Amino acid sequence: MSRTKSEDNLEKQFSRRNFLRLSGVAAAGLLVEGCKSKETTQKEEKASSAGTGQKYQVAIGKVDSYDREAVDKVVTDLVNRLGGLKDIVKPGSKVAIKPNLTGGVTSRLVPGYSAIESFITHPEVVRALIRLVQEAGATDISIVESVYEWESYTAWGLEKVAQEMGVKLVDLNNVKPYDDFVETPVPNSFIYPTFKVNKILQDVDVFMSVSKMKNHYNAGVTHTMKNLYGLAPLQFYRLNKSDTYRSGFHGTPDQTRTRLPRVIIDINRIRPIHFSLIDGIKTAEAGEGPWIETFTPIQPGVLVAGKNPVATDAVATAVMGHDPTADYPTEPFIRCDNHLNLAAAAGMGTNKLDEIEVLGVSIEKAKYQFTPAR
Repeated sequence: MSRTKSEDNLEKQFSRRNFLRLSGVAAAGLLVEGCKSKETTQKEEKASSAGTGQKYQVAIGKVDSYDREAVDKVVTDLVNRLGGLKDIVKPGSKVAIKPNLTGGVTSRLVPGYSAIESFITHPEVVRALIRLVQEAGATDISIVESVYEWESYTAWGLEKVAQEMGVKLVDLNNVKPYDDFVETPVPNSFIYPTFKVNKILQDVDVFMSVSKMKNHYNAGVTHTMKNLYGLAPLQFYRLNKSDTYRSGFHGTPDQTRTRLPRVIIDINRIRPIHFSLIDGIKTAEAGEGPWIETFTPIQPGVLVAGKNPVATDAVATAVMGHDPTADYPTEPFIRCDNHLNLAAAAGMGTNKLDEIEVLGVSIEKAKYQFTPAR
């Protein structure tokens, strides 16, 4: 499903808020670069759903394990139901795929559950998508994430995937493979007028977000849009140098409710998502990681995919048994405004289920009731 004119305009720009104001450094004189998808990709996009009566399409599949063949079969089915990838991936395309590798390898684990089976995107889901991207003609593929440490790639299986599939690994906290970060503007920003990021996010033709289906203590849910928090180098977005998370995104405690969800929108405006894939095969409820006391591993046995991140995340939220249009303080959005409502209001897609065509397994048949992070 193609995007609205508002989304196409967003894709012509790249962004971030003035991190220099957070760190107390003057912002004057910064070089601002626009982040654009390649012109050929823009020309190939379909007509907007707005005004055509067409609905955004999101596909759901069921799979009960991370067996390679089983995962590959379901991911392939989801992509096929969505019309394949050739409308977004062209021969020779440069593609970036961002998994969710939150927390780092030093995070404590729930006994009996590995990170990739509870709060990290499983490498087999990433592998299945890479194969399809290669079949569509991409010749330059990178797995990208602001990892807590390089060992995250190694320990959680993505280094092996990269080696076996012939793709690159990029740590977005580092300037490599470039000489410097780029400062890029956020169109119609809520919080950050610019973001400072690795230049690869500007250079790729296609960007894909592959997240874990989870509740989030502050944001309510975390899917492919919230996953983009990991695009921003940690060192530029902390209120204090000792902070191990992007405390600048949260702000002070009295700011978090309104600030955090709007930062999600800002960072999605700098690097629009072409394809979303959500790993809900094995995950957890009541929190985004084992550092949340109520975090509990579960096995919903589901994958969700789509070409509009707002619609895809909305369907995933519904599969979790939540209302994707609910707002603070209704569960699961107990502590923050609903970023999906903000995204829909900004013209980035829809979170209304009656405006989405669900393909494959129905929401009702896929539904697994998650407990929010109360």
